[in-house]
Amino acid sequence: MAVDLHGYRYSVYLRIAAMTLLEKGVRWRHVEVDPFDLPVPASYLALNPFGRVPTLVHDGFVLYETAAITRYVDEAFPGPALQPADPAQRARMNQIMAIVDSYGYWPMVRQVFSHRLFRPAQGDAGDEAVIAEGIERSDKVLAALEQLAAGGPFLVGKSVSIADLHLGAMVAYFTAAPEGHHVLARHGRLSDWWNVFSSRPSLRDTEPGLPTP
Repeated sequence: MAVDLHGYRYSVYLRIAAMTLLEKGVRWRHVEVDPFDLPVPASYLALNPFGRVPTLVHDGFVLYETAAITRYVDEAFPGPALQPADPAQRARMNQIMAIVDSYGYWPMVRQVFSHRLFRPAQGDAGDEAVIAEGIERSDKVLAALEQLAAGGPFLVGKSVSIADLHLGAMVAYFTAAPEGHHVLARHGRLSDWWNVFSSRPSLRDTEPGLPTP
């Protein structure tokens, strides 16, 4: 069985896919692809014509889009189920993932984390106005998720789900910024969840660190 995961080491979405593989106990090989280093190699565009990351290749089966990858990994490999069997809980999982993708990724990662930590680590100055806007938008997203979280160690149901992995990878970046950590603390259920989830091995073992100039 050959499993290759193509993606940018600092990508939140690569990390989500990698965490899913770890949770299922799947061995894989990471193939580094930086979508910001243009032009994207033709060999990668042959796998994913949009040039985005990640892309999974499993015994010749090619799959891109993170939500498709995580669901496929959960269903194609043995190991603990990462999607609730209950229809309502599964719908809640999908709702949380959609909210995080549509409304959370940009402010939490591309505005707050990138401008406070990632860009400075590369020798570029972050934009304080962009960070402030990201904090305001992130707080709104977290307030919505606070209402949806089940309370306890997991966002949905009694065991870890793809929703935990999806949000966890983004909150890891977001709370690395002091402002992000402060904002999360305003939301009790999410704070309790993060206090437990932040030490999960799949999150710890996929920590990419920061780039160097």
